[in-house]
Amino acid sequence: MSFRKEKKYRLSYSDMLLIKRFLLNSNMTELFPKRVVNSCYFENNKFELFHDSEEGVLPRKKVRVRWYSQRLLDHSEKKFSCSKEVKISSVEGRYKIVDKFNSLMNIDDVRELNFFDNIYGNLTPVLIVSYEREYYGLKKLRITFDRNITYKYQRKSNYSNQLIDNECVMEVKVPIDCDDDYIEKIISHPTSRFSKYSRGLLIHNAQSY
Repeated sequence: MSFRKEKKYRLSYSDMLLIKRFLLNSNMTELFPKRVVNSCYFENNKFELFHDSEEGVLPRKKVRVRWYSQRLLDHSEKKFSCSKEVKISSVEGRYKIVDKFNSLMNIDDVRELNFFDNIYGNLTPVLIVSYEREYYGLKKLRITFDRNITYKYQRKSNYSNQLIDNECVMEVKVPIDCDDDYIEKIISHPTSRFSKYSRGLLIHNAQSY
């Protein structure tokens, strides 16, 4: 288990381009090729994971199944490799537990999954989030840029149309012992809370009324 510190920056597309250009001029380098990240989030009937996230309760969890593709919301893929991820936020810091599935799956298989959690009970699919991610490194910083974020609600007999988020997010991950001052000397832009899971549910609820 390795704890880490995360900083998030809520950006317009134009601001993201400006910050990325500045950091590239500061010797930021690409770590991995760009790809599409897909996450299916799981929730109980009372939406307690969502409420704990909104209220900042510690400890709290997010439970998801994640897979990667070449195209945004490419649900036509017949089979793909995926992992179950449990993100835990605690007073000591944040860490992630990853369990890879032994067999390849497809989107319908993912929608049929359910998990039991010792705190939240039975969890079933509620939201699929997809976005394009770029990966960079600069000194101690691991930096990702996410754009073209889309959400699809999963708790209806007919799955909802995808909803589009017009904003982007930059995430910075550093070792837990890295001072905030170190990050701020490199990136002076103000941080902001940006939970794709929470935003997806809130946008869906706003569209439903």
